[in-house]
Amino acid sequence: MDEDTIVTTVLPTLPEEKEEEGSRLGWEDIVVIVTYFVFVLAVGLYSSWKSQRGSVAGYFLASRNMHWIPVGASLFASNIGSGHFIGLAGSGAASGIGVAGYEQSAIYILMLLGWLFVPVYMSSGVYTMPEYLRERFGGRRIRVYLSFLALLLYIFTKISVDLFAGALFIQQALNKSSDESWLYLSILFLLAIAAIFTIAGGLTAVLWTDFVQTILMIVGALVLMAMSFNAVGGLKSLIEKYPYATASIRAKDANNVTCGEPTSEYMNLLRSIDSSYPWTGMTFGLAINSIWYWCTDQVIVQRTLASKNMIHAKAGCILASYLKFLPLWLLVFPGMAARVLYKDKVACASPALCQKLCGSRGGCTNVAYSELVLNLLPPGLSGLMLAVMLAALMSSLTSIFNSASTIFTIDVWTLARKKFASVKGKKVNPSEAELLIVGRLFVVVLVVISVVWIPVIRNTGNSQLFDYIQAVSSMLAPPICAVYLLAMFWGRTNEPGAFWGLMVGLVIGILRFILELSFIVPPCGSGDPDPRPEIIKMIVGNVHFLHFSCILFIITGVVTIGISLMTEPIPEEYLYRLTFWTRRDNRVRKQLEDVKNDDESLKGDIKNGISPEQMDIENAEPALPSWRRYLNIVCGNSAANNSTVQNNPESRVSEEEKAEAAAAFLDEPPFWREFVNYNAIICLTLTTFVWGFFA
Repeated sequence: MDEDTIVTTVLPTLPEEKEEEGSRLGWEDIVVIVTYFVFVLAVGLYSSWKSQRGSVAGYFLASRNMHWIPVGASLFASNIGSGHFIGLAGSGAASGIGVAGYEQSAIYILMLLGWLFVPVYMSSGVYTMPEYLRERFGGRRIRVYLSFLALLLYIFTKISVDLFAGALFIQQALNKSSDESWLYLSILFLLAIAAIFTIAGGLTAVLWTDFVQTILMIVGALVLMAMSFNAVGGLKSLIEKYPYATASIRAKDANNVTCGEPTSEYMNLLRSIDSSYPWTGMTFGLAINSIWYWCTDQVIVQRTLASKNMIHAKAGCILASYLKFLPLWLLVFPGMAARVLYKDKVACASPALCQKLCGSRGGCTNVAYSELVLNLLPPGLSGLMLAVMLAALMSSLTSIFNSASTIFTIDVWTLARKKFASVKGKKVNPSEAELLIVGRLFVVVLVVISVVWIPVIRNTGNSQLFDYIQAVSSMLAPPICAVYLLAMFWGRTNEPGAFWGLMVGLVIGILRFILELSFIVPPCGSGDPDPRPEIIKMIVGNVHFLHFSCILFIITGVVTIGISLMTEPIPEEYLYRLTFWTRRDNRVRKQLEDVKNDDESLKGDIKNGISPEQMDIENAEPALPSWRRYLNIVCGNSAANNSTVQNNPESRVSEEEKAEAAAAFLDEPPFWREFVNYNAIICLTLTTFVWGFFA
């Protein structure tokens, strides 16, 4: 039976398509968008100019001097990109509130970040997450592997998805959804704007623009949420109408079951074990993925590492936790409303018709949010919401670009330069100017690779972006989560155990990744046979990706623990301030020989928790000629002009003083410690209530 026959079994004719000519935006919308760009560019350029963007610490960690408000706002904005606006609303339209479990679960994990993980990262003084494991275990192989894996995950699950989602929205706004060239023109435009912040100002500019854009995102989304509820008759009416919001034309699958039927569990966060959001996976598998994302991923952790002290780091986590209550109301419920209001398009359940309506045979739920924006809002407000989408995209992209360039510069380029120099018998430490240039140029390379991956996302057959993100994470993230947990909370873990645990986990995860990409399940009603062999259906099709996370996590943990117990332990004197139990130890930490020999001297005392003003660089560069100083000022590489400050003998600090300062960095004033602790309890209580109410 071909596809056309399947479609006409429900309704003989297709509805008449109405093609609108030209842009769906008015001149008022254009004015709002231009005003947004001018304002955000002004904030970004001003914060770039005021930041210490000419030093490694200033560019990559905002000199570790950030207030809790921009830290918390940036945690939220870095997470809620355009992929979330499109993906959460799309998943809400497809199957109800189940996807909001990802947002509610994040609140528990943010508390782990602030209270368990950040104190260790702060006292160890690292810049990047791979660098932490290098300090913890020694050697280069784990650090290099995790660096490249992190970059791959950024491409597969972050940058390309956000670019695709943002471009999809612009295509809808310009009424160019069927034109492939507009997708890539939109992406190039978005990249050009996002690159300005990252390349020019570093983390300081990213944090402050994230703060501005968080406010814009929340205000704009609140307006659209109110108008969505009003259009469907309120929340009660939405809940009543949603299960009946089906398209007029629906295909049937091979078993003669009509496609596009909403699930009966659409108002449940915890669902049956064979559903798309099984309670077992949402409880255990999601916790594993969330710990990887919120507690060990560079994009998130780098924001907390920029905090001026532990109170500000914890308060930033709490602010982000309060904000994470919003996506259920701002994105998921409006996505459900879009299905009710525009059921023939959003709830499309015929591959042939969906291809015409939105360019995806797998369904059109991804256009749910854009349909609300372009149909409900009057001129001017439509432009505001387009600006909100662009804000979500750029806040996420700039955060990822900055973190990815940090990992590549600190963990890949530096090691590669030293390895190349050692082959020639030289001893080379790359200068700060070189590292800053490399970090900026790498953004361009990362962007090119991400754009190339976008067609793969379009052809996965899954119309829900959020499910794609979580599925890929479940194949690659659990081994990283297992190793970080063991490294931080079990001192017996050593380098051979961690490395082979990661390798075994990688092989198993990549195997499932390849199998899923090699055998794309055709969308419901396409008439195409399932290409998967029976054994693949059994291994992949019957094991939900969140359940697979649990299996992969356990396998990695068993391998890591087993090999660690069979090999020599790391002596205690090499672990001071590198595990949770030794985070306050003020003794001088010995460095493993390979770490000591490979230490970046240009980073000075920052590695031990000392502020950038106390950096001790013994081999200062000579004074530069005037033309070079002016060039450095233009490029932001001003650190090279401060050789006299760096050579000041009074700034030199002993190893004992460095260790004491690193441990003392975790000290918290009693009043503010209790204040953040009480707020953490309030957050945890509220999210537990939400889980129970919608369970």
